[in-house]
Amino acid sequence: MNTLARLWRTNRWALIGFLLAAVAVLFFAVRMLVSTIYWADPAHRNGPIEGWMTPGMVARSRHLPPEAVADALGLDRGTSRRTTLAEIAAARGVPLEALITPLLPLLAQP
Repeated sequence: MNTLARLWRTNRWALIGFLLAAVAVLFFAVRMLVSTIYWADPAHRNGPIEGWMTPGMVARSRHLPPEAVADALGLDRGTSRRTTLAEIAAARGVPLEALITPLLPLLAQP
């Protein structure tokens, strides 16, 4: 404890910086561990396509070309990249399942 008190008196800002850095490292290490455990479970990989997903996310998560997903959904180049599948279905006035159905053959391909 004597060493810590001496460091506090002589190098207060360096000690504060070191402690903040240590807390940041600990935070990100725990975050990485939790993410690794979560994604290691096969139930969390290749889950069902849901309305909150964007076409780009579907393409990246299923390792499909973005153009193929856009073509299957009938999207034109003017569609925003942040538009979700639920928003696209609502704009077209169709249920989400009807929008997702053309993607099923792409998902079945290895």
